Amino acid sequence: MAIARVPNTVIDCPDPAALAAFYGALLDWKVEVDDNGWADITDTTGQRFAFQRVENYTPPAWPDQNVPQQMHIDMDVDDLDEGEAAVLLLGATKHPHQPGTSFRVFLDPAGHPFCLCQS
Repeated sequence: MAIARVPNTVIDCPDPAALAAFYGALLDWKVEVDDNGWADITDTTGQRFAFQRVENYTPPAWPDQNVPQQMHIDMDVDDLDEGEAAVLLLGATKHPHQPGTSFRVFLDPAGHPFCLCQS
């Protein structure tokens, strides 16, 4: 029997509402923001990511590990070029270091790396 249920990924950031809006738009998930520096995005099955405000937040410096990446999310897309165009419109930036050809590395608005992977 499990000790815990429903794992949740919590991402540190300077502006939870803004980062939740970014990922909510990217995944077409429901966005909820509270008054305590916390925001969630949820899909129709209940899968969830949470975002919490961290004072004096320092973004990761990937691929350098002096400030580790802290986390990253891989997401499948049918077409890398279309996926890239869409995330750039949402406010992501393409990282200059691209170590592979079947995926692309981007930074979300708070500087966390994430990858779009060819499915």
